[in-house]
Amino acid sequence: MERPRGRRLVAAALVAGLPAALVPSPPAAAAPRQVRIHDVQGDRAVSPLDGRTVQGVPGVVTAVVPNGFWMQDEHPDRSEATSEGVFVHTGTPPRATVGDAVRVNGRAVEYRPGGPASAYLSRTQIEAAAVAVDRHGVPLPPPVVVGPGGRRPPAALYRGPARAAEGTARLNPRRDALDFYEALEGMRVRVNDAVAVGPSRGGEVPVLPANGRGVPGRTARGGVRSETGPSPARIVLDDALAPLPSLDVGDRLPGASDGVLDYGFGDYTLLLTATPPRVAAEPSRETTRAQRPGELAVATLALDGVNPDTPADRLVALAADIVHGLNAPDLITVSGLQDNTGADDDGTTAADQSVAELINAISALGGPAYDWRSVDPRNNADGGRPGENARLGFLFRTDRGLAFTDRPAGPPAGALGDGPGELPRTPVRVVPAGKGVRLSRSPGRVEPADPAWNATRKPLAGEITWRGHQIIVVTTQWFPTTSDDQPWYGRRQPPARPSAWRRDAQAKVIAGFVRAVRRADSDAAVIVTGDLNETPSGGAVRTLVHDGGLTDTAARIPARRRYTSVGGGIARQLDHILVSPSLAGRVTGADVVHRVAEFAESDGDRDPALVRIAFGE
Repeated sequence: MERPRGRRLVAAALVAGLPAALVPSPPAAAAPRQVRIHDVQGDRAVSPLDGRTVQGVPGVVTAVVPNGFWMQDEHPDRSEATSEGVFVHTGTPPRATVGDAVRVNGRAVEYRPGGPASAYLSRTQIEAAAVAVDRHGVPLPPPVVVGPGGRRPPAALYRGPARAAEGTARLNPRRDALDFYEALEGMRVRVNDAVAVGPSRGGEVPVLPANGRGVPGRTARGGVRSETGPSPARIVLDDALAPLPSLDVGDRLPGASDGVLDYGFGDYTLLLTATPPRVAAEPSRETTRAQRPGELAVATLALDGVNPDTPADRLVALAADIVHGLNAPDLITVSGLQDNTGADDDGTTAADQSVAELINAISALGGPAYDWRSVDPRNNADGGRPGENARLGFLFRTDRGLAFTDRPAGPPAGALGDGPGELPRTPVRVVPAGKGVRLSRSPGRVEPADPAWNATRKPLAGEITWRGHQIIVVTTQWFPTTSDDQPWYGRRQPPARPSAWRRDAQAKVIAGFVRAVRRADSDAAVIVTGDLNETPSGGAVRTLVHDGGLTDTAARIPARRRYTSVGGGIARQLDHILVSPSLAGRVTGADVVHRVAEFAESDGDRDPALVRIAFGE
C-alpha cells in the first residue's frame, strides 16, 4: 500500500480469499503452537522463525492499517533484546480493531523495503493465514517511554564489529542505538515533550524527547549539529496513522506522543496514533548585516529549479532572501537555475528568461539591479531531470564597485546565456599575464570533459574586479549522496558511501585549477564557492584546503550556527565559501543566513552562506 505521504508501510501481498476464522496450518511445517511475539522477534535482527509457520500467536491489536495491524503481547518476557510487538500483514482490511485480543496463524517473514538486495534492514512480520478475535476492549499494553524518564538509547548509533548482514549477532540495546530501536520494533512507544529538530517533510518530522535535554551538539535554533549521522536520541514521527501538525525546527509537542515503532526505507519511525498539540517556536527568517563601504559581500544561493513558470510567490520569497535576508550581496554564486522551458525536453538550453524573472523580482522588492553570467550547458549533459538543464552562474550588482570581466572583451551576444556551440566543451585556462594571471575565458567552465563531472553540473570560473582588485571566482556543485549510499539505520555497518569517490575526484579537479592559478601568481585572489555536499571534515573539502591551499571561511562562524542544511534531523554545513591566502586575512565576517532549511513551508532545503572581504577604501 502506498501512502500519499510518509513512508511505505507494507508492500507484500497475500493470496486473496483466505478465511477470517482461525484455521490450522499444515502441521509438517508448523512451529510449536505456543509461540509468542517475542519468540517471533527473537534477540537478533532476523527472526529465528523466519519462513516458518506459526500458530495461535497471541496479542492485543494496537494499531490498524488497510492491509494489516500491529499487535503486542500482554505478557512480555524480561529481555530488553526481544520486541513484544509485531506487524501482522493481512493483505485486505482486517476485521480486528484496536483493543481486540487476537490469535494469529501465519508465516513469520522478514520484509525488506526496496527488495532483497537493498541496504535497508528488514522488518519482522507475520503473513496472516487466519486471525481469531477472542476479546474486545482489552486495555492496550503500556507504551515504552523513550528518553529521559524511560529507556535511553545508547550514545552511539553502532559500536559493534563491522557486519555484512543481519542475523549474525545478538542485539545489544544497551550498547548500540541501532539494536535499541530494533528491540522495540512493532511496540507501543511514547515520546514525552518532543521538540522538532528538523522541519516537517513528506508526512514526517524528526524530534528529540524531553525538549532535547542532555543531547549534545544542539544548534542555536533548536536543531542538532552532526557530521557522523543522526543523534541516537532522535526519533522520526510519521503521519501514517494520524495527522501531524506542520512543524519548524524548535516547535514543540508538549505532553505524551504515543505510537507504534515501525521500520521502513532506512529509518525507524514512530507512527503516532493521535494528533499531538503543537506549540510554535516561531523561529525568525534571519537577516545578515549590510556590507560596509569597502567590503565585498559574496554569497551562495540554491534556486532549486527556477524557470519562467516558477510561481510568483516563490520568486518573491527568493527575492526577499536576497534583498532582505542577505542584504543584497555584491556577488551571488547560484545553483539550480533551469532553462527557459523548464522540464520540457525540447532542446532548449538558454536561461535568459529564467534569470530575468528573478532579477525582476529583486527589483520589484526595491533591490539593486543585478546582472548575470553563465555558460549554457549542452542539452541534457549536466545531470538532473531531462529537459531542465540546470546550471551554475554568477548573479552580481555593479553599483558598489564590482565589475565582471568578460573575455572575449564585451558581453557576448545574448549575455544572459552564451548560447549553444563549443563553449560548453571548452575548458577555461590559466594564462600568466605579466606578474599576474588571467583566465582564457570569463566565464568559462573548469575541465568540463573530466570524467569527474559526468552527468553533473560543470564548475564555472569567472574574473571580477572589486575597486581595482582582480579576483578569480569558481563556483561548483559536487555530486550528491544518492540511493547507493547506505542508510545510517541499515543492514551493513558502518554504512558505505559509494558516492564519495565522485566528490573526491571533483575536489581534486578544483584544487588542481586553484594550484594552477597560484603557480602563475602566488598572491592571486581566489574564491571557491558552492554546494559541495560535504561537511568541513569531509575528505573532499579537506582536499580543497590541503591541496588547494584554501581556507574554509565556515570556521569563522560560531559552531551552533554553522550549518546550511537540515535533513532527517541532522544540521550540517554542506555549502562553503573558501578563499586563497591573499584573501584569508581580509575576511571581516562569515555567516549562514537561516531562512530555508529549518522551515516546513519552504521550497528549498539549503540556507545561503555569506562572506565579507575588506579591501579598504
